[in-house]
Amino acid sequence: MEFTQAHVGKMEAQLKRWGSQLDGLVAKAHDAGTEAKDDYRQAVAELKAKHQAAQAKLDELRTAGTDKWDGFKTGVESAWSELEAAFKKLRH
Repeated sequence: MEFTQAHVGKMEAQLKRWGSQLDGLVAKAHDAGTEAKDDYRQAVAELKAKHQAAQAKLDELRTAGTDKWDGFKTGVESAWSELEAAFKKLRH
């Protein structure tokens, strides 16, 4: 995958959408029953950590400049995949 400014913009938009969904999941965790609440809170905490890691990698990518994007590609794609998988897992 070749990273471009447009690609970074799309990733930033998706991270914002996921951030909004994460806020909703935090509210659901608060309303969950006691037993479910612990599991849900743990899953949400892991999701928050992955979201922050993906945001950090994207920030690095954005500031690296186009000539250095290939060096960040693997880290960004890995963080992105982990975050996407975590969201899918929590929704199901």
